[in-house]
Amino acid sequence: MKPRFFSRHKETIFYSLIMGIALFALRFLEIRFFVFDYTMEFFVAGIALLFTALGIWLALKLVKPKTVIVEKMVPAKIDIEINQAELDRLGISKRELEVLQLMAKGHSNNEIASELFVSLNTVKTHAANIFEKLEVARRTQAVEKAKKLGLLA
Repeated sequence: MKPRFFSRHKETIFYSLIMGIALFALRFLEIRFFVFDYTMEFFVAGIALLFTALGIWLALKLVKPKTVIVEKMVPAKIDIEINQAELDRLGISKRELEVLQLMAKGHSNNEIASELFVSLNTVKTHAANIFEKLEVARRTQAVEKAKKLGLLA
């Protein structure tokens, strides 16, 4: 069936292809003449787009911060000697001293347990031993007395 269709309508297909090519050529020439007629407008629009892009790029470069500043608190190391004689007299162990130092920094029992990797009950036991050895009833009193005795910096 197909060979008959093409053979019967051969002239129609040929003329429609010629007509399509002619319309394409006419459209191409029309656009080309349009571009030549308005060359100055296209040139000005191109320059406007170029300067707009340049302005946006320059604004982003000027507004953007050059460096990122990251501030981090670093605790200062104070070279104050701990009164070792007083520690020996009171019988405070190294671990109890660590707990006392963290108490002085304002840490809770849970925070002290997390930082020293011990259980909460162990921290409470150390705190009770510190209170007994320093003869105080509260944390604030223990910290105050330890500072007076030179046990804390």
